[in-house]
Amino acid sequence: MTPSSTRDDQALKIAPTLIRWQRSAGRNHLPWQNTADPYRIWLSEIMLQQTQVATVIPYYQRFLERFPDVISLAHGSLDEVMALWAGLGYYSRAKNLHACAKRIEQDWQGSFPPDSRSLETLPGIGRSTAAAIAAFCYGERAAILDGNVRRVFCRFFGIEGDPGSRQTLLELWALAELALPSSSFIETQPDGMRRYTQGLMDLGATVCTRSRPDCQSCPLRTDCTAVATGRTDSLPTPKKRKIRHEKDVHVLLMTWQNAVYLHRRPDKGIWANLWSLPDAPTEPDLKKVLTTLADKIVPRLEPMAAFSHELTHFRMVIRPWRASLPDDAALPALTNTDREQWVKLEELGRYGIPAAIRPLIEGITQTCHFS
Repeated sequence: MTPSSTRDDQALKIAPTLIRWQRSAGRNHLPWQNTADPYRIWLSEIMLQQTQVATVIPYYQRFLERFPDVISLAHGSLDEVMALWAGLGYYSRAKNLHACAKRIEQDWQGSFPPDSRSLETLPGIGRSTAAAIAAFCYGERAAILDGNVRRVFCRFFGIEGDPGSRQTLLELWALAELALPSSSFIETQPDGMRRYTQGLMDLGATVCTRSRPDCQSCPLRTDCTAVATGRTDSLPTPKKRKIRHEKDVHVLLMTWQNAVYLHRRPDKGIWANLWSLPDAPTEPDLKKVLTTLADKIVPRLEPMAAFSHELTHFRMVIRPWRASLPDDAALPALTNTDREQWVKLEELGRYGIPAAIRPLIEGITQTCHFS
């Protein structure tokens, strides 16, 4: 392990080198860059959590068209937010985004808090996200430590151990603080914190990648412990691979005329708060669900093609069943319109529907004619 004095020397070299590199080789034209607007930077930081830039860009742009500022977001409905977020995954982010906007309006008179510590008190904003917002918007000397930055520091400083463990995280946070540009350096370069923070993100995303890191292009390679000891493939310490389980889920695609039955999923768990199709673990259980929902009408269940959907911890095998209620049948009564709806197919865009389920529903408009 590298002695602490050597790590101190290493840390001092990071900021000046990284800032120079970011100016010439970093990413400088992303939609949320070249602005000090906390709303836009906060939105991008939340969307970018565990999500790639290319995936985020169209979502970010559509979101801003509907909610151009934090007040419009605070006044919007959660359903609208979830609809715009559908397909981006990790849906608790969208729920926290909405809650955060409301808190900013209520507690901060519609303006974002002026420092990282205050930002961290808001829903969905952790220490690293708060630091990124404060660095980009206010030039605050605040350390970030997202997943990409953990990987950079583990390799650069030669840190072993699970990067997600408490002990390793404490060590990484201490090094992240140590590596910050000095106050005197920032005084001479007012954009220093923004460049440094963006540089860390760029380095982890484009050079010091999880597999096949491009060490020859890395501005920090001459002082990198992993490069010097030939451990770029073994650092960070790999997590023990968990066995991915498969889970069968039978879903009910129940239609009536040109409408489909949707229900809102629970507040916690997979696809929390999204509108989806009723589901059950087995075919007999799904038939019971149909009997309950369709009341006295008992349409025939027709199997559709099964497909798999990858989630973070397991693979979901979705087995859809179609049930078409007769056009002249009386529409089954809804007991709670906040949790269940008959939705016209042309109005699906207003509802937040899981990415795995939406094509299934939309597909019926291509194969069936509704009168």
